[in-house]
Amino acid sequence: MQLRQDSHTVPPPAPAAGPLLSVRKLRVRFGGITALDDVSFDVARGQIAGLIGPNGAGKTTLFNCLSRLYAYEQGAITFDGQPLEKLPRHRMAALGMGRTFQNLALFASMSVLDNIKVGQHARTRKGFLAHALRLPGVAAEEEACSQRAAELVRFLGLEQVARKPVADLPFGTRKRVELGRALASAPTLLLLDEPAAGLNHEEVGALGDLIRAIRDQFQLTVLLVEHHMGLVMSVSDHVVALNFGRRIAEGTPAEVQRDPEVIQAYLGAEA
Repeated sequence: MQLRQDSHTVPPPAPAAGPLLSVRKLRVRFGGITALDDVSFDVARGQIAGLIGPNGAGKTTLFNCLSRLYAYEQGAITFDGQPLEKLPRHRMAALGMGRTFQNLALFASMSVLDNIKVGQHARTRKGFLAHALRLPGVAAEEEACSQRAAELVRFLGLEQVARKPVADLPFGTRKRVELGRALASAPTLLLLDEPAAGLNHEEVGALGDLIRAIRDQFQLTVLLVEHHMGLVMSVSDHVVALNFGRRIAEGTPAEVQRDPEVIQAYLGAEA
């Protein structure tokens, strides 16, 4: 299905040259532990990129740096040509970065539809006073948000549970709700933090199809952290492998799968 574009939306400028995301020589320490050590890689526009590595490799730390939840002592991150070092974390959604989390970050007592509406907060223009006084334009903006959320509900196949509280839903369905919440912010880069965690085999297969559909439908870029190797290798155009905070391999899925350091990291020296 094709999602409606709001009539008041200004067409985006032509894509800039170069990668959408660039990470250069990133280093993060927690006390005496080095979580990331001189990590560098790029994510091209329109790409599905996978970030893999054993537990403790630094994948979620890197995601938290991209989201500005963690500070880094060395290196640089550039998103769509803009350095992130001095930007506050609340600017990330408006800048075009959407994210899901390992542990679901939803409002359990709110409905599916309302949770997805929350994701549009960074894209609305009317403030608290305008809503309190019901100034001109508020009703139109609320209607546009409701329509956008309803379209995302349909796209994600959530129509049957749209009015139900999130707390009443199974884990796999809540995963889709969080994905809808992230998409509601209209990101250009979608960060998926272990989206297959807790899903069964059938749900993982459907998730792979959904990730590709999201990239194509919304014309965005995806950076995926995941332990499920079958999923990562089937959907990714490019893969970056970390181990003990270092980048140990980068390339196509086939190249990374054959890399000796990746094999050793996952299967041990004897393999």
